[in-house]
Amino acid sequence: MTAGYSTRFTRRNSVAGSSKSTWFKRPGILPGFWPAFSYSVLYLTLIVLIPLSAVFLKAATAGWSKIWDTISSPRVVAAYKVTFGASFAAAVASVVIGFLIAWALTRYKFPGRAAMDALVDIPFALPTAVAGISLTSIYAPNGWLGRYLEPLGIKVAFTPLGITIALIFIGLPFVVRSVQPVLEDADHEIEEAASSLGASRWQVFRLVLLPAFRPALLTGFALAFARGLGEYGSVVFISGNLPMKTEIAPLLIIAKLEQYDYAGAAAIAVAMLLASFLMLFGINAIQGRSRRFMETKLS
Repeated sequence: MTAGYSTRFTRRNSVAGSSKSTWFKRPGILPGFWPAFSYSVLYLTLIVLIPLSAVFLKAATAGWSKIWDTISSPRVVAAYKVTFGASFAAAVASVVIGFLIAWALTRYKFPGRAAMDALVDIPFALPTAVAGISLTSIYAPNGWLGRYLEPLGIKVAFTPLGITIALIFIGLPFVVRSVQPVLEDADHEIEEAASSLGASRWQVFRLVLLPAFRPALLTGFALAFARGLGEYGSVVFISGNLPMKTEIAPLLIIAKLEQYDYAGAAAIAVAMLLASFLMLFGINAIQGRSRRFMETKLS
């Protein structure tokens, strides 16, 4: 009995020890975990943590009362509402449109598919100021499309709708490139098996395909949303920069810097950073839960 207990105790300790040793190091073909891990931490510290810490420290020099007065002023709160609202709406629209584009590129063969695939990446290479000027010239009241929309009562330029369109233009490639590899690797036999069991097309899409694509869609949504929060060049032209109406938070940060109010600019940046982190953390938590659910379901 003592021997059996010691055997179980030894096995339990060996399992616990192996789990602790592999918590930082996973077995792989190529050696060199610690150099790679150390360089990763070093670069993240230099590129991400130190600049963000500097923003927090700069905001703290103004004192808590001034920080609160800055981030709670009506103009800044209105800019937060425009920025987060337009970014969220643009991310949702980008998920829908991006999924349809990725579906067409991966599931069908048609003339010009390669050109269409290349067009998706144009917002990555195009300067954001050029995108803003182009969108403004198109949707302005005397623009190519704006002159036809204006008589219908649809005003795009210098409205939150124009900001949303500009953010869709910027965020759409993130969704397409996040979903496209998953669609390409999807197993068509699962769809055929569901169809052979009597499932309709809508049931196959909703019950079979959508759960598998949900993590990629959430990733694309998070990337598009985060990109929209910090966008400046493509929005500043089409928004019109009307205080309390179409003014975005990045523009207020630039205005504070031009007024040499570095602490005020840092305070607005910190508030945006904290709100963005909380929202992205929630999205990543939902994404991780969805991925674990799919792994459990498939196993």
